[in-house]
Amino acid sequence: MRDVWEYASFVVTALALPFAIIFFALEQRKERNNEEEAAYQSLSDAYNDFLKTVLANPDLRLRTNEPLDNPTREQNERTMIIFDMLISLFERAYLVAWGDRMSEVEARRWNSWDDYMREWCQRESFFNALPLLLRREDPGFQKYILRVAQEERGALVQ
Repeated sequence: MRDVWEYASFVVTALALPFAIIFFALEQRKERNNEEEAAYQSLSDAYNDFLKTVLANPDLRLRTNEPLDNPTREQNERTMIIFDMLISLFERAYLVAWGDRMSEVEARRWNSWDDYMREWCQRESFFNALPLLLRREDPGFQKYILRVAQEERGALVQ
């Protein structure tokens, strides 16, 4: 009987333990993917909320490429507050979603944020406000968005 139990323990060790490790690793990967998707969805929801703020301020013409002709002091202040919100959101996206080595899914998620940044950097008022907006932001993010801004503004000049 002792030999049977010893043989059974060998079988469990040889077969069940590796299976349990593989199962655990797959579950961990699945959980990590779910967390990444939730973080991406949260950022996406925050950007949609930001766009609602833009829509609530049509007099600022934030979705156009030309700045306001003669903005009032109050319009300038609201514009800078909205741009602060946007830079904060972009920085959060950079810190959460960007990486040197990204999977295909991660790269696809990041590309949507890169597109948003490029779109906003094409706007003269946002581009001109960047030095003030980036004063206390993450250095990696500063470098990234300034490169994007230069690429986009150069594309407009050509």
